[in-house]
Amino acid sequence: MIKRILPIALLGATLIGQSACNAQSKDGFKKSPKGYEYKMVKDAPGTKKPKVGDIIEMHLVVKINDSAIFDSRKNNNGQPISTPLPDSKSAGDRWLDGLTMMTAGDSAIFRIPTDSIIKDAPAGQIPPFMKKGTKMSYTVTLVSVKSAEEKQKEMQEASAKQVGIDEQLLQDYFAKNNIKAQKTASGLYYVIDKEGTGDKAAAGKQLVVNYTGKTLDGKTFDSNVDPEFKHTEPFTFTLGQGQVIRGWDEGVGLMKKGSKGTLYIPSTLAYGPNGQGPIAPNSILMFTIEVTDIKDAK
Repeated sequence: MIKRILPIALLGATLIGQSACNAQSKDGFKKSPKGYEYKMVKDAPGTKKPKVGDIIEMHLVVKINDSAIFDSRKNNNGQPISTPLPDSKSAGDRWLDGLTMMTAGDSAIFRIPTDSIIKDAPAGQIPPFMKKGTKMSYTVTLVSVKSAEEKQKEMQEASAKQVGIDEQLLQDYFAKNNIKAQKTASGLYYVIDKEGTGDKAAAGKQLVVNYTGKTLDGKTFDSNVDPEFKHTEPFTFTLGQGQVIRGWDEGVGLMKKGSKGTLYIPSTLAYGPNGQGPIAPNSILMFTIEVTDIKDAK
């Protein structure tokens, strides 16, 4: 239920600058005027280069020496990272400048000494795996470049299409399993099996719940009542604060203390086209939920 965090914000380090370079090293790397090394692996045809604020999609492998610490294909369900290109201001993010010389389809390797990152990093924010005297490398394949406006339009069109797909899948599931669920304006479906007491949960209240989450094919992907998932303590969150997926914030808000029910959450109200962990992109999710307590947030 917890929202995903894009890994780009956790990868801090440096690529390269855009302008002329110095002599090429023996292993084919060139040094930028900012002092960082780079090597173009593939130069695909194209003229559209990203600028600050554009939405870029890229596959990224980060290594310290030869040890990989991040691989977008393995860590992001095979999907590229999608992120606005920020304005680099420190050694921890200046590497993103290098993307502005690439076009979609290009691949490049960038490497920098960790000493420069450590020197520029705020105290206490240096990852334990980052040691002086080593090098970090970034293998980047740029998948696409879109303006913020283009990306917004694309996402709206894809979301509208997915709404129709999810609705049909849910209707087929309900008919096959003889389920009569209520529908909200957002497209969320729910069934209350046991009505609780008191008022429905309100935004800002702290809720304590037990839950089991399944995909529409019946596969369980998480639970705090099944020992197999190794976290059987009650789950606590504050309603309406974006601490959980949208379908949870809305659906659990329909329940009272002591209520038990099932939420049928379309992918657009869950993890959408990116998925999350074992949850595939565009998955409809089912959660059986028991609200054990509703209290004031601390």
